[in-house]
Amino acid sequence: MWRTSVFESSGSRTDLKQQIFVSLFCVCLFQEENIEYYNSKAEMDYVSTSLSIFVYDPNFKNHVNYSHTAVQIPTDIYKGAPVILNELNWTQALERVFIENSRDDPSLLWQAFGSATGVTRYYPAAPWRAPDKIDLYDVRRRPWYIQGASSPKDMVILVDVSGSVSGLTLKLIKASVMEMLDTLSDDDYVNVARFNEKAEAVVPCFKHLVQANVRNKKIFKEAVQQMQAKGTTDYKSGFHFAFNQLLNTNVPRANCNKIIMLFTDGGEDRAQDIFEQYNWPNKTVRVFTFSVGQHNYDVTPLQWIACANKGYYFEIRSICAIRINTQEYLDVLGRPMVLAGRSAKQVQWTNVYQDALGLGLVVTGTMPVFNLTVDGNSQNQLILGVMGVDVHLDELKRLTPQYKLGANGYIFAIDPNGYVLMHPNLQPRVRLRFFIRSIRNHSTITLICIRRQMIDGRSGEMTIKTLIKSMDERYIDEVTRMYSWTAINDTDYSLGLVLPPYSEYYIQADLSDVMLQLQCECMVILSLSLSMYREYCKRLQMAENNTQFLADFLSLMVEISPESEDYQSRQSLVIYWIKWIEMLIRNLCRYGFLALFASTNGGVTRVYPNIAAESWDEDPEPLNSNFYRRTLDNKGYIFRNGTVGILVTTAVEVVIGGKTMKPAGVFLQIVSADLVLNVVVMFQDLLCYLIDDGGFLVMSNQRDHWKKVGLFFGEVDPYLMFALYNNSIYARHQTFQYQSACEPMASSHTGAAHRGFYVPSIADFLTVNILGLHYAHLCLLEDVWAESSDTKGSSSCVTVHSQFYFTNTTNSFNVLQDCGNCSRLFHAKRIENTNLLFVVAETLPCTQEENPCEVLNSARYRKGPDKCFDYNSEVKLCLLL
Repeated sequence: MWRTSVFESSGSRTDLKQQIFVSLFCVCLFQEENIEYYNSKAEMDYVSTSLSIFVYDPNFKNHVNYSHTAVQIPTDIYKGAPVILNELNWTQALERVFIENSRDDPSLLWQAFGSATGVTRYYPAAPWRAPDKIDLYDVRRRPWYIQGASSPKDMVILVDVSGSVSGLTLKLIKASVMEMLDTLSDDDYVNVARFNEKAEAVVPCFKHLVQANVRNKKIFKEAVQQMQAKGTTDYKSGFHFAFNQLLNTNVPRANCNKIIMLFTDGGEDRAQDIFEQYNWPNKTVRVFTFSVGQHNYDVTPLQWIACANKGYYFEIRSICAIRINTQEYLDVLGRPMVLAGRSAKQVQWTNVYQDALGLGLVVTGTMPVFNLTVDGNSQNQLILGVMGVDVHLDELKRLTPQYKLGANGYIFAIDPNGYVLMHPNLQPRVRLRFFIRSIRNHSTITLICIRRQMIDGRSGEMTIKTLIKSMDERYIDEVTRMYSWTAINDTDYSLGLVLPPYSEYYIQADLSDVMLQLQCECMVILSLSLSMYREYCKRLQMAENNTQFLADFLSLMVEISPESEDYQSRQSLVIYWIKWIEMLIRNLCRYGFLALFASTNGGVTRVYPNIAAESWDEDPEPLNSNFYRRTLDNKGYIFRNGTVGILVTTAVEVVIGGKTMKPAGVFLQIVSADLVLNVVVMFQDLLCYLIDDGGFLVMSNQRDHWKKVGLFFGEVDPYLMFALYNNSIYARHQTFQYQSACEPMASSHTGAAHRGFYVPSIADFLTVNILGLHYAHLCLLEDVWAESSDTKGSSSCVTVHSQFYFTNTTNSFNVLQDCGNCSRLFHAKRIENTNLLFVVAETLPCTQEENPCEVLNSARYRKGPDKCFDYNSEVKLCLLL
């Protein structure tokens, strides 16, 4: 048996970890075939050790086995090594613990233990999802392990770029630095500097430590790849730079572990005077040194530097040694946690990340696992690993169902870094920055204040006016929203609630007898189509089948009237509105409307006639419907083009006790466009347009424009649209989409590139996107999640989206458009109580081609030259041969 005393200032790490494990567990050499475990990568391995039964569980979105745990071992670790075999043996006891936890709380998802040796044991057992390329998964580099195994870090990486590191050594250093960056999480701060005779940041604009988020790490990696070797080595210049970075308290930073990582091929200078100046005697900054490459330099100075500053010395001779050696320092940083005992064993919640087994976006509750044995007279300082339990974001959403918040209400949550954990716009493929990043208007300063209070764990509320995009991103509305926020108990998260004023109050319902959730397609019943999705009615018993259930439901609707005792409940009020709308529908059918229908907050949509439901392409759930949500945020009648004719919507307001609400639903009409077009087409001497508040064509009296109905008006008449914008009838709002996935740009030698646009020109409207949204590819700022398969071949990028909206409250405009060589008169008028603009313009556009024959017959006057020099008798003539 080996016995090794471990000190904070010990030197080389060669084989030390294996010796520690032998000492702790008295390892006798196990044979691999004597240890029973399910290898999650068995199908990819030449050794088949698999379970026979897997059952698909929608909660895990995977085939699982509830009787066993599964083990994942990184590709670059030999599973037959004594250390790994011992790990497999003693972690087998976790299987029983995981199963009991699942029985006590069936809602638990993945339970996992990640060990310091790289072995992962998780429950329930499931086959490993291998990526398309080499499987490089190592639990020690996962966000939940990094955040649970050590406290946040302030790190400066020093890279020796003197002439001696050229060639293969420089390539190894670059690869090592990039691997080191991958060991950092959003809780950490970092800077990277290159040095020879002088030191400077590899990214010039990073003057101090920056957050180690995906964007910044990507920028660092790109800069590291551009480093070149030249000059001589001066350790002092590098350490001066590093200590000044770490001691700068005037910038944001982690304020915990302080680390310097030195990558070099070797040197003789020990820079002792620098350490005496900055780090001794307290030694608050750890220094880790890495000797990179195959050389014969004396490494004693590097070992001394590490040991004299509570760090460790590592050797990286080949590319195979990079991954293991660049993550070993985490064990050292975990030692203060082990010595702190129970005070350090607290549940920590991670940032949101993508689950490797396909569960989606999750957060993980983690707790470190310590070795509490005693080695001689001193307590062991080894962290064994990290326990983790996943919580899917959908679980958080279920706590506040959408129907309780209304169509335009929502909740969101952020972590201490200000990143979004939960938000309606959060996409599973790309990390979303805090919601302020996608709102560029006058409320940004207010939202920054809200963000600061949420990160600090304070509670508050505020009402602000802001611009929001519609679900289809075609329209912008200026709305009022009430923000409320508070800290979530026992976590570092903060929860926010956003409600429109009309959702602040709701009608009290008696839910002692509720209708269970039912989801079905539109059913043809009594010439009406009915869609139901959630809790709805009282006085309704469950039936043996859905047909009987719906029949009972309709019978209940017939019985209830405004005079009935159930009218006071929320459900009966919804039913009353539907019956009232039904009577209105029957009275309006005589006017030739295609169809009329009503949607409610209760989840019911009624359509008349029932055949119209077949062409209804909106979401049957009103709260998820674009037209429904936008209607609630606007007054009057909202016109928009549908797949069949024109939709006209308006919200039904209810005032109870002086409080205005919109609980009963929306009255909508589907109108045939041809009825009106045939009337206005007779006025061919003028251009007549109806344009909605987003700048999309609703109606035109020009037959050649009928096929363009629904398109952005810039495609129909770009010069007129430019005039409407230039005269402030329309304003443009730009937002930045930080979750876009862009296709790789093909290389070109023409110098062409995607352009941003900030001042629109005629060309902007001529080349506008068909949806009326301008997209400008700015730059690659965020990484796509490594496990995502939805964006293969694409990369994360930031795009600019532009929408138009009415900016002027004036109802009527008379404008003479100057086109340079002609002028054009048009009149524009806002139609009261709607979102429409009526435009009448001259039919002759400024760009119309001139008929050359007509020009010839009406030649313009001009003056010829005063003198003409075209003949002189003395001009010499040519000689004939």
